[in-house]
Amino acid sequence: MTPRWGSYVAIGDSFTEGLWDPRGRDLEDLSGWADRLAGSMSRRRSEAGEAPLRYANLAIRGRRLTRIIAEQLPPALAMRPDLISIVGGGIDVLRLGADPDQLAEMLEEAVVRARGLGCDVLLATCMDTRLGGPLLAAIRPRMAMYSAHIGAIARRHDCFVLDQWGLRALQDYRMWAPDRIHLSPEGHHRLAQSALTGLGLEPDDPDWQEPLPTADDAAALARLRAHGTWLRRDVLPWVGRGIRGTSTGDGRSPKRPDLTPAPASHLPASHLPGTRFH
Repeated sequence: MTPRWGSYVAIGDSFTEGLWDPRGRDLEDLSGWADRLAGSMSRRRSEAGEAPLRYANLAIRGRRLTRIIAEQLPPALAMRPDLISIVGGGIDVLRLGADPDQLAEMLEEAVVRARGLGCDVLLATCMDTRLGGPLLAAIRPRMAMYSAHIGAIARRHDCFVLDQWGLRALQDYRMWAPDRIHLSPEGHHRLAQSALTGLGLEPDDPDWQEPLPTADDAAALARLRAHGTWLRRDVLPWVGRGIRGTSTGDGRSPKRPDLTPAPASHLPASHLPGTRFH
């Protein structure tokens, strides 16, 4: 099926910016699930004799939902895209005292604005953190509540949904980057395939839902031994930034601020293992 959308804008945080999914040796030249999705749709349009997909990505790491809506949504809607992905709130849900009901109200207002301009909207559920160790397992109820809201918003406003919660392959630690919060290249590949199916399109990879081969015991043991390093290197600095009200995205600009033709490609997945939450 040829994608009917001629233009697509992605807004959000590091998940949509594509953190930990470099295109090559330059770790700041990021791809990510949204870029992979745009590349696949652009290729399919070109193969069908249509103009390549025009694509912009305004997502910036560390952005909470209020800033995504205030800073990214207006310029995104000003481009009048055929399709917009609005994915945010995951950082908020990680924080103590987060209110999924309030986040859902903000998200729905953004969806209403986009739908009112005639844009199709792609939303995404949260990840299921049930195997994420005690820290992330503790926030699973909030993740589940916010995901339920996202599904309800999609039904009320006829939106498309990228189902991250239901993608069981993501329970493999190799789908995750060394910081155990962001996706590895393989994880971004799987999410792009989920996004294609969420949009009613065939996936590029017929095995996108299949689990990876079983990891050996040595790799699992190394992951457990690295737990203390992870806490010191990734968790404590993240908590500190939250206390100070700072973000890794402070001072950063969108990587793809304008609608330009997306390279027509699969952006194939790397199968190099990452490290998951445990």
